[in-house]
Amino acid sequence: MRRASSGREVPALVFAFALLCAAAGLVWAETVRADDPAAAPGAALHARYLALQEQLRDNQFRRPLYLQSSEGQGEVTGEIYALINSPFESAGSALGMPGDWCEILLLHLNTKACRVTSANQGIVLSLWIGKNKQQPLADAFRVDFAYRVDARSEKYLQVGLSAAAGPMGTRDYRIGLEAIPAENGKTFIHLGYSYGYGSFGRLAMQTYLATIGRNKVGFTVVGAQPDGQSRHIGGLRGVVERNTMRYYVAIEAFLGAQSGSPQARFEKRIRDWYAAIELYPRQLHEVEQGEYLEMKRMENLRQQAGPA
Repeated sequence: MRRASSGREVPALVFAFALLCAAAGLVWAETVRADDPAAAPGAALHARYLALQEQLRDNQFRRPLYLQSSEGQGEVTGEIYALINSPFESAGSALGMPGDWCEILLLHLNTKACRVTSANQGIVLSLWIGKNKQQPLADAFRVDFAYRVDARSEKYLQVGLSAAAGPMGTRDYRIGLEAIPAENGKTFIHLGYSYGYGSFGRLAMQTYLATIGRNKVGFTVVGAQPDGQSRHIGGLRGVVERNTMRYYVAIEAFLGAQSGSPQARFEKRIRDWYAAIELYPRQLHEVEQGEYLEMKRMENLRQQAGPA
């Protein structure tokens, strides 16, 4: 990742980490080992699907979804397993195309622009990450991800993105998704992400979590409040869970808008994304609907013209 401009409107560490959290986006967790000849593509994901039947049926999300996160020594991870109401033929096709990933990622509040380029090293997905309001691209962070399709067949898809380094001492960004067909014309997906950080990155995180991020929470229930209400995870795991959910509903919104004119599909995506986010206001509400829709319409016009 690299900074396109030095302009700042909030304290440097707080702003940088807020953008870092948005850029972390989507990640990769363990799946079938590529060097295991006995493992059929998608076998581990199918086994996970069978094991998660109870959690997919009964959960706080009111949809077939299971979310988990963890924080280790200098690394944080987040994962979602979910059943999407889209056949694998169309879902696998869309989720295996870098241009469609740009459309998905652009639904996030903090993604300002996206560009796909090809080089000798392969396909690069460049994101511009900024604030949750309109802003010039010169004031956003540019993130260059190497994009690859690791596996593609009639019954399995595995896509990965990676970036070696990020701002404020962050590193080893790994992004990924895998998908298999499920019964009744649906698709089961595994969405995950991870990134590491050094001492400077840790300081940025601590500053963010002590200031503008101090009252924000994730989805994992870690206890009860004095009034009996659920107490949800905070800190860095809360950050991870919020962004994982934002990207999940972006995938869902994109796959749910596959017919009509390009403008009609775009309008349905942004409206569906916002409606899904607002199902979880405690964790995910940031801006009002009108602000979000206007911001995304302006960014879409800029996207069509091509990022600078």
